[in-house]
Amino acid sequence: MKNNHHTQLKSQRGISLIGLIFSLGMLVLIAMVAMKVVPTTIEFFSIKKAIVSARNAGSTARDIENAFNKQAEVGYITSISGKDLVIERNGDGIDVSFSYQKKIPLFGPASLLLEYEGTTAKSGIATKKPE
Repeated sequence: MKNNHHTQLKSQRGISLIGLIFSLGMLVLIAMVAMKVVPTTIEFFSIKKAIVSARNAGSTARDIENAFNKQAEVGYITSISGKDLVIERNGDGIDVSFSYQKKIPLFGPASLLLEYEGTTAKSGIATKKPE
């Protein structure tokens, strides 16, 4: 029995040129968004650390705001300041919360809106500042 030449060839698998261009385009798009989002996420974690140390540094709302502002200056925090913090007394001490939005322009009319919030409260629920 003679085998047909076509059945002996294994079917080739791979990506077409159009598929490759599309895949690279998606990777570039994801990388561009990541480069804009990562700095805001780093700033968010800096703010979370700053509110804890500001709360520990002061006993009044004004002390906490001033301590946060000093931390913000050193830590390059520009999204919020001490006056944006929500400072509340609880039974044992003071809770400090924050919430803010960061709008990142992508291209044309498209933008990405990130909503960050954090608190020192044991409940983990941030109190938002009345608008």
